[in-house]
Amino acid sequence: MKSVVIMNPKGGVGKSTLTTNIAGYFARNSHNVMLGDTDIQQSSKKWLLNRPGSLPKINTWDHPADLVITAKAPPSTTHIVIDTAASVSGWRLDKLIERADKIVVPLQPNFFDIQATYDFIQYLKSSETRHQNKVQVIAMRVNPRTKSWNQLMDFAEKMNIYLLTYIRDTQNYSQFSNQGITLFDAQASLFPRDYEQWGPLCEWLDS
Repeated sequence: MKSVVIMNPKGGVGKSTLTTNIAGYFARNSHNVMLGDTDIQQSSKKWLLNRPGSLPKINTWDHPADLVITAKAPPSTTHIVIDTAASVSGWRLDKLIERADKIVVPLQPNFFDIQATYDFIQYLKSSETRHQNKVQVIAMRVNPRTKSWNQLMDFAEKMNIYLLTYIRDTQNYSQFSNQGITLFDAQASLFPRDYEQWGPLCEWLDS
């Protein structure tokens, strides 16, 4: 059973977008997926309520947010994907890190998000040696032609933070979420740029 946790202390950075699309990717590849939402807002869980029954099934727990952190999955589960609250800390943070086989950290290219995320990334990478290889940073809502993208790249280089890939700024993901679907439920030929951007992340998730 593989567990993927999406974490960042800053709100509004794209955690739920990553969570739902990662769950959709695993489900599309015939895995038995549990989607957990430890945020009291329950954005990912509410998205799942809109998911059409004709699509590959994604399961969830009928638990309060805090109980999902340590909830056991059914024996048939192959993949767990967990969305997390902003400013997660204390025992919740420790339990989520311990549970994760892989941790995905979304980062947006603006000053406030960069500063809020930096210490968190360093904590994840330095808390224990065994955590270092299970953390990847994904730049979210990016336009590579903007100054903010160049600033983000400069920041990442100076801070020795490797960006695995970036997800472009597009309305596609908003439209997908409104329908309860993901990029991986859509025809790949209609969204070639988006599939290409997800390639490095999907390869790492499968490794």
